[in-house]
Amino acid sequence: MDESPEIRIRDQLPRTAGLLLGTLALAVAFITAYVGALHQPHPRDVPVGVASGDQAARTVLTAVRDRTNTIKAIEYADPGAADDGLNSREVYGVLGSTPDGGLVLTTASASAPAATEVVVQVLTAAAAQSRMPLRVADEVPVADTDPRGLVPFYLAIGCVLGGYLASTALGIAVGTTPRTLRRAGVRIGALAVYSVLLGIAGAVIVGPVLDVWHHDLPAVASTGMLAAFAAAMVAAAVQGWLGVLGTGLVILLLVVLGNPGSGGIYAPEFLPTWLRGMHRWNVPGLATDLVKSAVYFDRRSIGWPLTGLVLWAVVALAALLAATVVRGGRAGTRARP
Repeated sequence: MDESPEIRIRDQLPRTAGLLLGTLALAVAFITAYVGALHQPHPRDVPVGVASGDQAARTVLTAVRDRTNTIKAIEYADPGAADDGLNSREVYGVLGSTPDGGLVLTTASASAPAATEVVVQVLTAAAAQSRMPLRVADEVPVADTDPRGLVPFYLAIGCVLGGYLASTALGIAVGTTPRTLRRAGVRIGALAVYSVLLGIAGAVIVGPVLDVWHHDLPAVASTGMLAAFAAAMVAAAVQGWLGVLGTGLVILLLVVLGNPGSGGIYAPEFLPTWLRGMHRWNVPGLATDLVKSAVYFDRRSIGWPLTGLVLWAVVALAALLAATVVRGGRAGTRARP
């Protein structure tokens, strides 16, 4: 005998209430994370490189540090090592002295224009107070078509968003956990093809369509592909183990915490302490850093963002296969025959 509509509705109430409470918690977390992280950005410990043997430049940086915590000196063995630090995005600028008694500040505004501006402002004032002429040279300038340096962040976020949405759509359509390893392989292949297409589309949009960048489009496309695939695999793995409820955890990791913690809107040194290091391990942060490296910098800055995204993709892929083996044969998925 069929259940009455009232009984079916009553049976569905706990699950529906749980889903609504989950979305409410995510919305509250979203507001807290974004407003808490971005409402009053205050730069602290913005790293500036200096050669250990450059006494004049070190003296200026020490005097600045005695007055404010805005700038933090990072010492290198020699000027060449300091330049490597600038190009590997360890520091936003390098301060050195000149034979005529002046100072030269070499910056890389492509790392983060706002952070570079802070460095220039603080050290210009410090040089004036020390009565030392200061020359500023932007060695890696941000593109004129993206003066605030936000395009790498939005491109990365678009690819990450597309990746986890694609995985979620597949989960809704055919079940969150593949029933067999063969079906898991098909899902992984479909997400890989999707990621390739999205990476190419992103590169075309920021290149020929919007004319933001005129170079390195294959590198930009490859970066977008990897970011989308890593996000898709993370979403597929979490949903494979936790089902539809895993989508909430994915949103928390990749959006609620991932976006403000990526360092793309404000440089990490502008964020609250609890978010400052997140860009080095979360997918949006790694993707944003990798886009900047691909467009503006050389191989010295690519190592960790590339490695981090590959690790996320590989570990998540393995986790999805494990979920398929452990949970795939159980009832409760919506996989098609």
